[in-house]
Amino acid sequence: MTDSVLVRCAACGRRHRYTAPSYPCVCGAPVAAPLDPRGTPAAVTRRVWHEEWVGVRCAACGTESQWPRPEVGCPCGTVTSVPVERSAPGRTGPVPGSRVPAHGAVPVRTARDAVTAAVLHLRGLGHRDVRRADRRTAPGIALAAHGIVAQVDPVPGRAATARDVECLWLGAMAESAECVHFSRGGYTDAALAGADRLDVPLFVLEPGGRCRPVNAAAVTLDARAG
Repeated sequence: MTDSVLVRCAACGRRHRYTAPSYPCVCGAPVAAPLDPRGTPAAVTRRVWHEEWVGVRCAACGTESQWPRPEVGCPCGTVTSVPVERSAPGRTGPVPGSRVPAHGAVPVRTARDAVTAAVLHLRGLGHRDVRRADRRTAPGIALAAHGIVAQVDPVPGRAATARDVECLWLGAMAESAECVHFSRGGYTDAALAGADRLDVPLFVLEPGGRCRPVNAAAVTLDARAG
């Protein structure tokens, strides 16, 4: 296992230094995907959900969680996957004097980052089994965990609408689950009013990775998780 490797772009051959990001395990210890310096990087030419994640086992508590597969973007436009040692545990052990945020944070620059930030927040709220949901009731990416469904709108310039909120709420009602909405582009006034009426928590995904609550239901949800 290594924390940093040189990754050669699968298209142009340019070399990039890549360091695996850390994510918070449910026990609070940071874990990172163990990189394989002997592996062969490959260009990412298609996106398949089950191939986007890699299992990382926490050496502190033994929990295995799914986190985004490491990849590097090259100036030539190619995205290259970084080989991972699947059998090794992730890096653990907080830096002395540091505190791992309960909800974690990753910079949100892409749609993938937006989904990661939402997953981190949901896990911080106690939902360990977050997964991609098959349903599609509104624009964006649907997530689900036991007892809750979520919608992530990853487009920065698009404000979520009242219809988006209502479709999410109806889908949650059909599954007897709670729901929560994450948006990079904020919400229209009608969406805010509809969410207050339906008691749907709304969060804005900030560039720094924070999921900021924008209505009372979201504040209550965060407070309930403690």
